[in-house]
Amino acid sequence: MSFCLGLTGSIGMGKSTTAAMFVDEGCALWDADAAVHRLYAKGGAAVGPLGREFPQAVQDGAVDRGVLKQIIGAAPEALARIEAIVHPLVAQDRAQFRDQAGSDILVFDIPLLFETGGGAGMDAVACVSAPPDIQESRVLDRGTMTRDQFQLIRDKQMPDAEKRARSDFVIVTDTLDHAREQVQDIVRQIRARQAHA
Repeated sequence: MSFCLGLTGSIGMGKSTTAAMFVDEGCALWDADAAVHRLYAKGGAAVGPLGREFPQAVQDGAVDRGVLKQIIGAAPEALARIEAIVHPLVAQDRAQFRDQAGSDILVFDIPLLFETGGGAGMDAVACVSAPPDIQESRVLDRGTMTRDQFQLIRDKQMPDAEKRARSDFVIVTDTLDHAREQVQDIVRQIRARQAHA
């Protein structure tokens, strides 16, 4: 029986880099954002149902995220309708991964794990965290958003301190080497626990 580890963390905390470190240790990874991209791509399971609900959101056989944002901006209540279509498909994708993955540890990279109640199906949760100044500089260094946009996103997310308090493991991503040591330690702990189960 595989061990299911939820991996979460706010914007700019280094979650994607940390997720890759778990893969390096032989864990199988399911990425919530990648699942949504698959569902929205040409032939993806969300294209038909979203196209029926919001025909303008489908361009060239795929869901256009930019158009979805415009729809939500113009009619905020549309978000609930979109989520009602997409969330069950994401859950289905996650369940399929869980059934098919062949690793002893399955890592579920879910940015809004606590916000969406996704922690309930996990054996443990690891939170990726970094000091606020490092978090901000990482996001701004990407050059994809302004400080105001970053603060708006951060303020919508559950506070980092609360995520850390609710997690079984905390991975501080101040340096790559420190993050990797913590990932290796978590994997060792889980495998030791599995061996004695």
